[in-house]
Amino acid sequence: MRSVLQLRTPQSGNGDQHQFGGLNGKPAVKTVAASVRFRDPQIEMAHGAGGKASRRLIEGLFAPLLFNNTAAPLGDAARVEIDGSAVAMTTDSFVVKPLKFPGGSIGELAVNGTMNDLAVSGARGQAMLVTFVLEEGLPTSVLSDEVHAMAAAAERAGVTIVGGDTKVVERGKADGMYITTTGIGKFMAHVVIDPQSVRPGDKIILSGPIGDHGITILLARGELDLEADLSSDTRCVLPLIETMAEEAAPGIRWMRDPTRGGVATSLNELARDCGLGIVLSEEDIPMRNEVRGACELLGLDALHVANEGQFLAVVAPEYTDAAVNALSQTAGGEDACVIGEVRNEPSCAVLVTTRYGGSRIVDMLVGDPLPRIC
Repeated sequence: MRSVLQLRTPQSGNGDQHQFGGLNGKPAVKTVAASVRFRDPQIEMAHGAGGKASRRLIEGLFAPLLFNNTAAPLGDAARVEIDGSAVAMTTDSFVVKPLKFPGGSIGELAVNGTMNDLAVSGARGQAMLVTFVLEEGLPTSVLSDEVHAMAAAAERAGVTIVGGDTKVVERGKADGMYITTTGIGKFMAHVVIDPQSVRPGDKIILSGPIGDHGITILLARGELDLEADLSSDTRCVLPLIETMAEEAAPGIRWMRDPTRGGVATSLNELARDCGLGIVLSEEDIPMRNEVRGACELLGLDALHVANEGQFLAVVAPEYTDAAVNALSQTAGGEDACVIGEVRNEPSCAVLVTTRYGGSRIVDMLVGDPLPRIC
């Protein structure tokens, strides 16, 4: 489950059972029973790809039964209020195959991914829990390498791993290991992420080249007779976001790390949530030649390919220069740039203008062309 909802815990403690059955004093069971809309007969790989099928599963089954059937936009981290204090919470599972790949591994990915979900929600990760699902027969050396990778990534990110859980399953059931990380964070001052605050004229900023992670994983599996000097972009983007916030916090409207489903899916979700159009300039989107070439050969749209170390930001026009300048002067942010803007039309859609003067509508990811990339 990628998307999460803002929650507030019951404050009064007066024993009113409705506060526990559903928010707003309404019993949850009666209101959600008729709202379950998920009709797919079985779960397919596409339901975990972050695209349309994932959205259908979350909105049609999880949200009605688990999120009190809310119509509020879903984000990368929940805002939870406890006795008047707000914290950010998020959780993510990692099933990437192979476990190691150029530029990273599942352990490093698990820390960076959760930290990034907090960062693009405007929060600094403070503590993390980790759950391992290990396969019987996994060499201890492999597990040790991933634990070391997690420790190093956590130290770089400035987060403390405070606990977790371990389960072991039979041989052939887990491809070595799966990892789930859950993070809790403290919100940054003056940074408010809300898709409904996005306005026409706002600029779309991208922190760097797209597609590195997805294409790297695809090539690392050795299933294609292709070679390229490419590495995953996995990293913690918190330092970049903190730097941008120092210079442009009041102008930051929305952020998202475009992982599964890529840039196209993240921006389509934004377009739908804010009711406006997103217009991108294809020529301005940074992309390595290796990624462009692989996508052309394989018939992939790079805008749908996963990233693990980039983020998108929507920034008010008067703060755009300050935000881009701050990013470009920070290590790892040299390629940050404006790739488009928010407009009234096309409503609830993403339009890409091509370098040849044409244009095309880009939808959310359909199907799962690159399964298990994170």
